[in-house]
Amino acid sequence: MTALAALAPSNLVQSVDWLAIAPVVITAAVALLVLVADLFVPERSKPLLGWISVAGLAAAIATLLPLRSGARTTFCLTGDPSACSYTADHFALVVQFLVLAGALVTALLSVTAVRDARMPAGEYWFLLLSSAAGAALLPAARDLATLIVALEVASLPAFALVGMRRGDRLSSEAALKFFLSSVTATAVSLMGVSFVYAATGSLHLTQVADRLEEVPGQLDTLAMAGVALTLVGFAFKTAAVPFHFWVPDTYVGAPLPVAGYLSVIGKAVGFTGLILVTVIAFPAYSDIWGPALAVLAALTMTLGNAAALRQSADRPNSAVRLLAWSSVGQAGYLLVPIAAAAYSDRDQIGSTVAYALMYAVVNLGAFAVAALVARTKPLNRISDYRGLYAERPLAALSLAFFLLCLAGLPPGIVGLFAKVTVFRSAVDAGLGWLAVVMAVNVVIALYYYLRWTALLFRTPEEGAAEAAPAPAKAPWPVVAAVVLTAVTALVLSGAPQLVLRFAAGTLFPQ
Repeated sequence: MTALAALAPSNLVQSVDWLAIAPVVITAAVALLVLVADLFVPERSKPLLGWISVAGLAAAIATLLPLRSGARTTFCLTGDPSACSYTADHFALVVQFLVLAGALVTALLSVTAVRDARMPAGEYWFLLLSSAAGAALLPAARDLATLIVALEVASLPAFALVGMRRGDRLSSEAALKFFLSSVTATAVSLMGVSFVYAATGSLHLTQVADRLEEVPGQLDTLAMAGVALTLVGFAFKTAAVPFHFWVPDTYVGAPLPVAGYLSVIGKAVGFTGLILVTVIAFPAYSDIWGPALAVLAALTMTLGNAAALRQSADRPNSAVRLLAWSSVGQAGYLLVPIAAAAYSDRDQIGSTVAYALMYAVVNLGAFAVAALVARTKPLNRISDYRGLYAERPLAALSLAFFLLCLAGLPPGIVGLFAKVTVFRSAVDAGLGWLAVVMAVNVVIALYYYLRWTALLFRTPEEGAAEAAPAPAKAPWPVVAAVVLTAVTALVLSGAPQLVLRFAAGTLFPQ
């Protein structure tokens, strides 16, 4: 072995930047630690696994701080040091912060949910952390193989999390729908990646971008097909129309913390992948993906808002369904700046990231309040929120604020600023028709957001107050999640420039 090592060329030995990959490694290591610890921790001490997971996610977030000094790369080709598989740049750090902070809030919501639903603690926390590790890897991935692997590492545990409630028909059905539709989209994406590789001879995004500029004529059709098919898997994760059909049933069947996780982290994964493959790898074919994403954005926001309007207040799980369809509508807004990047410059991507940060905070907060209400009203109908202010004033005020942020109305200033930023990106790119569609959809969404908000402050129907059970004492981890998201949303509404500056600017070199 010593002789073989001596014969090996020194330039084939790669050095690993452990600080750059620390957020992903810590999250994955804690996942394995929790899974092993589950074998030895007695049943009465299982909640300890949840707190280990929370601590691990907090530690992973802390490791982002020393990475702010500049972009760091690792796992680079020895023959071309500029072609790397992992890059911890500003874009990657912002999205990793979104993913890990969202997973941390989900973990706080899950501490009591795992215990109350008697879900297997070790498996639950292992799956949640594994999915978070894959989601944190994806924004730093700079080759198509790593992108697909990260996408699947983020998705596969999510299937099991959705079906974690054993014996629940809705949960099993939701997991199956999610799994089948996701596997189909992944297969199509893999075919697209193989076409791109056949046309360019490389999987690294920067090399793919350079070689697509000079694709031979006989391979042009193959390259175009590869670009289109590669986008399918990421469009599925964003819940863009027509890849949205899994969303309502999956959110309803999943445990509420998992539904909140999918609505935020799942979307972050999809939009990050779309940004990387379109802006970095496929700029040569912007005339294909630009118009396609613009049409998808218009269809997604319109269908999502139209379906949210149709939700009956008395239907079981109508609150979760409304949030699910709302998330589809919000996905349409998030697609706008990516489409605009095909017509102008890459700085438009900052609008998507800023909007995603705002959406993550307020949507997780809305699911946190829903989890709190579901403790006494498990049907989780919109009508169950009538008079919530009289029962839980702070929860009602928080939910009202979250809904106003999603609607883009004062005092939810951060939501208004985010929508204006997205709207401006469409106008600057010359997509006037898309800006008009967005404006119409914002007005449509006002109706169902304000209808739910008004319901929180109405007096309960006669006889309903006596029949309703007394509000149970709220578990402090759930309260902490509500307070954390509400305070963050308030701070950002008072100083929306914080999130805009954090996400704006040139995220990628021209």
